[in-house]
Amino acid sequence: MEHYNMNLTLKVWKQKNCKTKGAFETYQVQNISSEMSFLEMFDILNERLIAEGKEPIAFDHDCREGICGTCSMFINGRAHGPWHQTTTCQLHMREYKDGDTIVVEPWRSHSFPVIKDLVVDRTAFDRIISAGGFISVNTGNAVDANAVLVPKDDADDSFAAASCIGCGACVAACPNASAMLFVSAKVSQLALLPQGRPEATTRALNMVKQMDQEGFGSCTNIGACEAECPKGISLENIARLNREYLGSVFTGKASS
Repeated sequence: MEHYNMNLTLKVWKQKNCKTKGAFETYQVQNISSEMSFLEMFDILNERLIAEGKEPIAFDHDCREGICGTCSMFINGRAHGPWHQTTTCQLHMREYKDGDTIVVEPWRSHSFPVIKDLVVDRTAFDRIISAGGFISVNTGNAVDANAVLVPKDDADDSFAAASCIGCGACVAACPNASAMLFVSAKVSQLALLPQGRPEATTRALNMVKQMDQEGFGSCTNIGACEAECPKGISLENIARLNREYLGSVFTGKASS
């Protein structure tokens, strides 16, 4: 693939915290290599801003390998940018051409308040997991675990649901700011396995209750969440969550 350099205009959301008003600021970046990642491009810009005595742009990042989900950016109206099933850190600048303007925003959700600039507080997801996304039984050592028979289709579906990295792209993409895809993935990965059945009567009730308390919107089956999810989490998980929830209504009791 041919390597080339480009000059770009960035319009980046700047906001001191969730209690102050934010606004877009425009930056010019020059000689950006097509082989850089999107976050490397931001590194270059921040190095220049620091050298000029200006405040750098705050953004989240950690592994930069498409695993941790912290690199949350809304790029030109799409969560994590234009590449299908790709996190921001794995997006490369060869997607763009010389002279392009790129608009970068944080996740837009009442339940994800802005910490600073492009960084949002996603601890609402942690509280939802704490409400029911766990198992309390002793699964034993490897020999015991292997003695528990699990149909391959269930194991595959559970593994696919467990690939959710909790980045929040589903919430950012949804016009209702719904967290149903995230919650359904975390319910599904346990509901499909025999080890997850002891809490099955309360898990969905408690996690959905916490999701509502966090202020996430309702799911109206638009499908933007699945389309923008970097791990391709299926909408089938939402149907499974609905079934688990209804089953819990008749057989379980949510914690107070």
